[in-house]
Amino acid sequence: MTSSDAVLHTANDPAGPEPASAAGRRRWIALAIVMTAAFMDLVDVTIVNIAIPSIERDLGASFGAIQWITAGYALAFAAGLITGGRLGDIFGRRRLFLIGITGFTLASALCGFASGAEMLVAARLLQGVMAAMMVPQVLAIIHVTFPAHERGKVFGMFGAVVGLGAVSGPLLGALLTQWNLFGLEWRPIFLINLPVGVAGVILGRRFITESRAEKALRLDLVGVALVTAALLMLIYPLTRGRELDWPLWGHLCMAASPLTFAVFVAYEKRKTRKDGSPLVELSLFRVKSFAAGIAVQLTFGVVLGIFFLVWTLYMQIGLGWSALKAGLTGVPFSIAVSVAAGMSVQKLVPRFGRKVLQAGALTMAAGLLLYIWEAGRYGTEIHSWQMIPPLVVMGLGMGLIVAPLTDAVLSEVPREHAGSASGLINTTAQMGNALGLGLVSVVFFGTIDEPLAPAAVGPAFADAFQGSLWWVVAVLAVIFAVMFALPARPKQHLEGGAGEPGAVAEESSREPVLAH
Repeated sequence: MTSSDAVLHTANDPAGPEPASAAGRRRWIALAIVMTAAFMDLVDVTIVNIAIPSIERDLGASFGAIQWITAGYALAFAAGLITGGRLGDIFGRRRLFLIGITGFTLASALCGFASGAEMLVAARLLQGVMAAMMVPQVLAIIHVTFPAHERGKVFGMFGAVVGLGAVSGPLLGALLTQWNLFGLEWRPIFLINLPVGVAGVILGRRFITESRAEKALRLDLVGVALVTAALLMLIYPLTRGRELDWPLWGHLCMAASPLTFAVFVAYEKRKTRKDGSPLVELSLFRVKSFAAGIAVQLTFGVVLGIFFLVWTLYMQIGLGWSALKAGLTGVPFSIAVSVAAGMSVQKLVPRFGRKVLQAGALTMAAGLLLYIWEAGRYGTEIHSWQMIPPLVVMGLGMGLIVAPLTDAVLSEVPREHAGSASGLINTTAQMGNALGLGLVSVVFFGTIDEPLAPAAVGPAFADAFQGSLWWVVAVLAVIFAVMFALPARPKQHLEGGAGEPGAVAEESSREPVLAH
């Protein structure tokens, strides 16, 4: 077997190549499988928040345990993403995806059948670790399965899935908790993952083609330790800081995090010179589109981290809406994101390039300004239908960013580093999200005087919501400026033989040209 065959062979059909039509069907089925897994993860990030009161009552969980049920998943997920991406490069992306989705499904079962808060916290940590194995493989599998001229359409579909998953979690969590299926109260929010996960494992074994880095790589254990420590030193204090009244050790950890990252970078440079097997390919940051895209991803994560949390608090606590009403209010936003994401990469980016992303930032900012005006105009008497215009405008803006951004970051990445790059993209997004969540303590709760009389809760939360949105608008202005560092037009590899199985196996030896 040649080295190319070893890298990209179909595990289920070793006898020989498939007909072009069969290979075409296989990769679209594989896409559906990995996108379903990505959607399951996206939903799981947010679905728990809605069910927290039910979990607290049923398990008698302390406030600290409740914090860990939500934050434990995010911590384990963020800390393991880069490692998960590199493991896919080394041992095979299909293999790591199947390990990740299997473990994620088992962890979901443990969450659903948890007998106490401690067991639920442990199961959520395991869920986060398994998601870190699974999620980086999604973009990597897409990157190596589809030729460049099809990736625009695929990343458009992926952006639509991201938009749908972003607001589906709270709605699905509200429905499952309110229905109280079989008297299980909150448990179905985890158990719903079981049939999806089992189907993903069975179909993934059959339809996903294996791929890995062409040259032999070894896992960089020192790099794993350094990057995990740096991420935890940043994210853990941000997650627990407000609850613990921002202790000194938290500030020291956050201050030491950049230094630890610097040590990590220095070690990775040495590791690259020594044996060529670093955890992170620092050469990726010499690719302008990747470096600029990562910067945008980080700041955009801050936007999402701030907005979605303060929006939920505003509706459920400030306005006193039920979880179901709050979840349904987000449906127009979800639809708008999906529509804009679906058309942005395929129709708009080839013609307008980075201007599409910049238009997305401006559109999203316009939606936020309209939301600020409405919140001030109608106060606590605002209705769901009055929120539709700003949410639709915001959703269209977000859709113009999420799908093209993924395409821009990965478009010039060599295939052998697809897993590492994918892990970096997801880790950056999670770091931005954590920074946004940390800022909520300052920009939202920092403006609310406690304790509040019952009659003062609504106005106070409405004012804090408006103040927070001004911060989001400011971050979007920064994003708009950073986007000038993105290439004016996306570079793509022209790969012949669309639909031919050999097209997937061709390495990126062809010269990149501008897509028109």
